[in-house]
Amino acid sequence: MLDTLGRPARLRYLSGSYHVIAHGDFVLCAVTGQRIPLPALRYWSHELQEAYFDAAVATNRYQEMREKGKL
Repeated sequence: MLDTLGRPARLRYLSGSYHVIAHGDFVLCAVTGQRIPLPALRYWSHELQEAYFDAAVATNRYQEMREKGKL
């Protein structure tokens, strides 16, 4: 299924939602590079403007950025 996804979307991540800037079918995980179909997008950071594949990736990224003082 992931291989058949069309074009990437561009989103502005908000707290609890997102705004579509350019319509598409998926976004890329900022950490793993995996395609995330928009209907499956559940994890992102509005502070970093990044999407994450799953909760574990999001949690690890949040901890990493806190340690670096970026959050």
